[in-house]
Amino acid sequence: MERLKAEIRRHAVVRNEKIVELDAVLTQKVDPGLMMEIGETFAERFRDAGVNKVVTVEASGIAPAFAAALKLGVPLVFARRRKTPITDPDVYIERVPSFTKGHVSDLIIAKRLLSHEDRILVVDDIISNGGALAGLLRIIGQAGASVAGIGIVVEKTFQSGADLLRGKGYRVESLVRIRSLAEGAIEFDE
Repeated sequence: MERLKAEIRRHAVVRNEKIVELDAVLTQKVDPGLMMEIGETFAERFRDAGVNKVVTVEASGIAPAFAAALKLGVPLVFARRRKTPITDPDVYIERVPSFTKGHVSDLIIAKRLLSHEDRILVVDDIISNGGALAGLLRIIGQAGASVAGIGIVVEKTFQSGADLLRGKGYRVESLVRIRSLAEGAIEFDE
């Protein structure tokens, strides 16, 4: 996705050799046209995988997951990060670390939103060590659903998250792969 790479080059801020801020590209400011291209790309890659639901984590995963769900013509479910007064009391809940945020949080999905009949495409904005995705996959497993694949908008290949998932047999499709953030420069895999 050359347009996505161009937006990352133009707007990303390298914080250090492991953290890149994508607020102006994916996580806080969202270009609807770019998101629809991302959604179409995921839909093309997973169209024949039997997907009947897209699942993501709030908040940054919602825009690309919504676009993918729209293009696939299936519902979107997202894991909340905290309970509220109106949270369904019958939920799946997993505690997960966030590499980028530097803390542990909950992932919560109402049990009625997932079933053993679901074939799920998991979509996430960026993967570092894969802690949040591992928790999301545990929830999907508890529901008895199957994972058709995992779509990642930005993979940091110098960290182990995506490769750990591939090693467990998951089909992982990344749209952009960042090889290095050394010396403040973003280097992409080709």
